[in-house]
Amino acid sequence: MNIINIEQVTKGYGERNLLQQVSLGINEHDKIGIVGINGTGKSTLLKIIAGIEKSDEGTIITNRSATISYLPQNPTFYQDETALEYVMRQKNKTDEWENETDAKSMLNRFGITNHQQMVSSMSGGQKKRVALAACLLSASDVLLMDEPTNHLDSEMIEWLEVYLKNWKGVLVLVTHDRYFLDHVTNRIVEIDHGVLYSYDDNYAGYLEKKALREEQAIASEAKRRNLYRTELAWVRRGAQARSTKQKSRLQRFELLSQMKGPEELQRVQLESTATRLGKKTLELVKVSKVFAKRTVIKDFSYNLLRSDRIGIIGPNGCGKTTLLNLIARKEQPDSGYLEWGDTIKIGYFSQENEHMDPDQRVIDYVKDIAEYLPTANGRISASAMLERFLFTPEMQYRPIGKLSGGERRRLYLLRVLMEAPNLLVLDEPTNDLDIATLSVLEEFLDSFSGILITVSHDRYFLDRVVDRIFAFTPDGTLRQYEGGYTDYYLKCKEEQEALASKSQLQTKNKTEKTVDKNLWKVREKKLKFTYREQREFDTIDDDIAVLEEELAVIEQEMLLVASDYPKLSEVTKRKEEKEAALEKKMERWVYLHDLAEKIDAQSDKI
Repeated sequence: MNIINIEQVTKGYGERNLLQQVSLGINEHDKIGIVGINGTGKSTLLKIIAGIEKSDEGTIITNRSATISYLPQNPTFYQDETALEYVMRQKNKTDEWENETDAKSMLNRFGITNHQQMVSSMSGGQKKRVALAACLLSASDVLLMDEPTNHLDSEMIEWLEVYLKNWKGVLVLVTHDRYFLDHVTNRIVEIDHGVLYSYDDNYAGYLEKKALREEQAIASEAKRRNLYRTELAWVRRGAQARSTKQKSRLQRFELLSQMKGPEELQRVQLESTATRLGKKTLELVKVSKVFAKRTVIKDFSYNLLRSDRIGIIGPNGCGKTTLLNLIARKEQPDSGYLEWGDTIKIGYFSQENEHMDPDQRVIDYVKDIAEYLPTANGRISASAMLERFLFTPEMQYRPIGKLSGGERRRLYLLRVLMEAPNLLVLDEPTNDLDIATLSVLEEFLDSFSGILITVSHDRYFLDRVVDRIFAFTPDGTLRQYEGGYTDYYLKCKEEQEALASKSQLQTKNKTEKTVDKNLWKVREKKLKFTYREQREFDTIDDDIAVLEEELAVIEQEMLLVASDYPKLSEVTKRKEEKEAALEKKMERWVYLHDLAEKIDAQSDKI
C-alpha cells in the first residue's frame, strides 16, 4: 500500500537547485536509506516529506490515516522543559501513567537517567538522544530520521538497529553509518545532481547496482558519441535537407548534439600531507583524570608508535573526549604526565566545529591556515584544495553562513588537514560527513604517514582505518585489543561466553554440594518423605511440564511484540521470572528423586 507519494518536486535555495522534479513512492514496510554527498538535499527532502518545508514545485500526497514523526538533525526544545516533559509532549497515547513509564524506560536506554534535567542545560549529544527517545515512542506510522546514530555509543546503535529492523512501520532515514544501512534498510535512495535513483536493496546491494548503472550509462554515452560523430560527418558533407528523410536525420543530429552524458561523480580528493615525524612521539605515563569525584581515566600508560592507528571506544560520558583533550594539550592530567616529541604537530578534528564566522568567505577561512599546502607531488593552493573538497570556485567566495551543516563539517576537516599534522586526532569524524567524503578520508588515512588516534562509534570506519582498540571500562581503566572493531567485538563475546560458562559451572557445583549436604542430613536418620514432600514428589513432573509450556508461550509472544519496546520489556521480565521458577523447581526435582532412590535402597536392605 502506498503511504507517501512525491510527485515532480523541485526545491532550491537561491541559485542552488537541490531537487529537480523528483518523484518517489514510499510504500508500506519500506525502510529507506537516503544517501548522497553533503549539500545535495538529503535533509531537505526529509523536511519536505515531514511538512517542515514547502517545495517550490510539485506535490506531496500522504495517506490520510498515516501519522508521521520527524527526528531533525538538530532538534529544538521549549526554553523551560525537562527531558521527561519533552518526551511526554511528543507521545500520542492517552494513558498518562503508561506514557511516563515508557518515557523513563526509553530515556534510560539512551543514557538519560536524570529525567528532570532541563534540556537547555544538556549537551548537543544529550539533546539528540532525548529527541530520539521521543521519536521512537511517538506511536507514528512513519519515522523520518536525520542522522539518528550521531552521539550514540556502539551498544546503543546495536540496540537501535534491532529495534528498527523489527519495527513494522515505514522508515526513511539519513545516516552515514554503512553497517547500520546494511542491517536496517531494504531500499536505498541516492540524490545525485538533483536526481533521485532508487534501489530495492540494502547498502551492499545498492553499491553493486549503482556500479552497474554507471557502467551502463558510460556505455550508452560511448554509443551516443559514436553516433554523433557519424551524423556530424554526414552533415559536413553538405547534405541538403530537401527530403523528409533528410530533415528527420538533421533533427536527430540536433537532438544528439544537445544530449548530455552522465556527469562524473564528484569525490573528495586527498593527498598525504603529514609533517616529518621524529623518533620521539608521545608517551603517556600513569595518566589519571577525575571529574566530579569520578575517575574517568585511571593510570593509563602507553608509548605511541610511529605507525599507530588507534581507535578509542566506550559508552557516552566515559572519558573518550577527555583523553583526546589531554593528548591535544587542551587539558592537564590530575596525576601522571604526557611527554611529547619535539617534532609532534597535532591536528585536532573535534566533535563540534570550532567557531566559524558566518560572514567570512570560505576561501579566507582556509587561507587563514595556509595559502599553499606542500605535498609529495608539489604545492597545492588553498583554492585547489577547496575544489578537491567539492567547493566550486563560485562556492569558495560565498559566506560560510550559506553552507549546509555537512559542508561546514567538510570545510573544517580541510582546515585541519591544511595544517599538515603528523599526529591526527579525530573525535567522532563520521558525524555529519557524507559517505563519499568518508570513503576518501579512509583512503587518505591509508597513506597517511603520521599517527592516527580516533574516537568513533562508527563500526565500519573503525574496521576500515584502525588496527588497535582501547576500550574504556567502568572504573576508568583502558583495555587494549588488537585489530578493528569486529575483532574487538568477537573477543568481548568470547570473554563473556567464557565468563557465563564459568558461572554456570560454579552454580552447578554449588547445587551439587547443597544436594549432597541435604542427603547427608537425611542419611543421619531414617529416610522417608514428609507428607508435604510426598505430595510434591507426586506432582512435580506435571508442575515442570506446565512451566515449560508457559515459557514456550512467552517466547512466541516475544516474537509478536519484538518491535514494541515497552511490551517487550514486560514480556522479557515475565520470561525471566518463569525461568527462575523452573530452575528452582528442577533443583527440587533432583533432591526429591535422589531422596526417593535412597528410601527405596533403604527399604530393600530392610
